[in-house]
Amino acid sequence: MEFFAIGASVAMGENALDRLKELPVKKAMLFCDPFLVKSGASRQITDRLDQMGAAWELFDGIIPDPTIDVVSAGVARIMAFGPDTVIAMGGGSAIDTSKAVSYIYTRSAGVEKPLLVAVPTTSGTGSEVTSFSVISDPAAGVKYPLVSDELLPDVAILDPSLTLSVPAVVTADTGLDVLTHAVEAYVSPRATDMTDALAEKAAAAVFEYLECAVKNGGDMAARKHLQNASCMAGMAFNNAGLGLCHAMAHSMGAVVHMSHGRCNAMLLPHVVRFNSQDETVRKRYAKLAAKLGCCCHSDAVAVEGLIRRIEELMRAVNIPGVIADAEKRKLCAEKAAEMACNAQKDRCMADNPISAQNSQIEELYQKIAR
Repeated sequence: MEFFAIGASVAMGENALDRLKELPVKKAMLFCDPFLVKSGASRQITDRLDQMGAAWELFDGIIPDPTIDVVSAGVARIMAFGPDTVIAMGGGSAIDTSKAVSYIYTRSAGVEKPLLVAVPTTSGTGSEVTSFSVISDPAAGVKYPLVSDELLPDVAILDPSLTLSVPAVVTADTGLDVLTHAVEAYVSPRATDMTDALAEKAAAAVFEYLECAVKNGGDMAARKHLQNASCMAGMAFNNAGLGLCHAMAHSMGAVVHMSHGRCNAMLLPHVVRFNSQDETVRKRYAKLAAKLGCCCHSDAVAVEGLIRRIEELMRAVNIPGVIADAEKRKLCAEKAAEMACNAQKDRCMADNPISAQNSQIEELYQKIAR
């Protein structure tokens, strides 16, 4: 038996933020990063809450790769405030933090789960529709993917206007993260017709619109399609799972301290080639390649065509194939064995279509550290 779940209701497109006014919010805690407060972007949420007559409190301690300490600080604040609604505004870090805080609050205080509203301002993680939350432990040099249906937001609001100010480098990194979600969900052993449809559509949108959004950040149509692609890829992997690339990216990000999307982008071509050693998996990649218009005279040719298209897109959006920073490149090479061991323990490894030995994972890390 196959199973497909859709949790969050999704409002999308122009003026999607007005969906907030339709929700039964009386007391809300807003999670966002300091930049959104300084730029005034957070007022798009708080002004609406004021118009609704809702009480609200702001937690702006969000940092990239949220840590256990940040989550603990958020829990302390939410325990004192006792909201009926949690609103996360920002990228994956803000949404992941709010999901973890809400989960712990509900469990610790013994209260009803607050309404969880996710408002992404980047197009990458798909966290607004997933039951995943990734939290870092800097002391241990590890990222922990938390997985529970209780982490799933109730409402997702996709307003492309919120992504217009995202820098080109962040747009590129997060866009390749979307592509990685789609590709890994597509070859997962738990893939279904439902997840395939979402993954195919999301991957096609990234190839069609990412370069446009990177080169012209004000392209509203491109921003809208990428935001929708991120959400669709999130739905796909929330049901089908991820794989080796994400397991490696989690481990690498915690040690080398590079953006999650950038780690995925550099690793993806090598992981595709590694996984395609298996005939069944190779056929799956070939099927996706055909959907994306690659030359498909044989399955092997199709896979190489898919890899070539990924690498071409990376070049078009200025993502190098190897780690550019010399110190980070050296660190990756030196810590490859340690990162391989941590990747092997990552929750995402369970859904990779083939098994990988530590030595093979280490070799994949070395390919981007040369």
